[in-house]
Amino acid sequence: MPKNVLEERLRWVLPIFRKEVKLKDVAVICPHGKRTIERWVATYKKHGEAGLVPKSTCPKSNPYETPIRIRERVIELRKETSESAIKLHWKLEKENIVIHERTIGKFLKKDKLTRKYRIRKIQYKYIKALPLPGELVEIDIKFVPEKIGTKRYYQFTAIDCASRWRYLKIYDEPSSYNAILFLTELLKVSPFEIKAIKTDNGSCFTNRYTGYLKSRDPFNPRLHALDIYCNTLGIEHYLIDPGKPAQNGKVERSHRSDQESFYDRNKFSSVEELEYKLKLWNMYYNDLEHCGLGGKTPNEVLQLA
Repeated sequence: MPKNVLEERLRWVLPIFRKEVKLKDVAVICPHGKRTIERWVATYKKHGEAGLVPKSTCPKSNPYETPIRIRERVIELRKETSESAIKLHWKLEKENIVIHERTIGKFLKKDKLTRKYRIRKIQYKYIKALPLPGELVEIDIKFVPEKIGTKRYYQFTAIDCASRWRYLKIYDEPSSYNAILFLTELLKVSPFEIKAIKTDNGSCFTNRYTGYLKSRDPFNPRLHALDIYCNTLGIEHYLIDPGKPAQNGKVERSHRSDQESFYDRNKFSSVEELEYKLKLWNMYYNDLEHCGLGGKTPNEVLQLA
């Protein structure tokens, strides 16, 4: 008995090819039909045994397949921006290229351009900001990764929870004086009225965990300079829980973008160069699409507000 399809086909073709029997006689007893035997014999004469090896019947092309140029454009944008599939989808829409974000994700996965790790997200109870610009602004500090000369510099960051509009400023130390100075500059350039801010528990923002216990009057502790300044302006100052930076998640996520897309790609010879490039980067950031905004940019959200 034949062990595979090739042997089965040769079983009927070889006697005919050797002219031991006639094709019409074989067709009488063969279960495959006369036209099939004729095709096998013709293929054997032209290609030999290789012609009788069964081939895949899958279609060689898909009429709905994404054009190769669009796929190449997806890979180009990913390598240039390192952005997610949904953000690449929004960028391609602006270039009049319609492609689903899941299709983009398949391309990135096939070309091994996806992240190799996943971080389990911890769920916290957040302070809910009203969906209006200025209702709550998160403020935090990020140190500049590399020293300029022999001095370390610090980036003060403020981001609006509703619109994701952001403002950055460089200072030479994370002090209370610079925190007040940064808030003063923020109020001047902000396109909306700021009603509340949220910070971590650093000593430049609060003395709740450093100075309250040292106060002579525990029921009327001495306020931090930033708290006093906020009270004079009528601005609420919220603090996150100790050891839970995820409660300041929007500004922390923006710092990750700063590291990956700005500091890892630039070198600075002077603080003036750092301030100039940082200003350009912040302008670019305020025109970036955000998943939390449904594909809109911070500036677009402010125009609609």
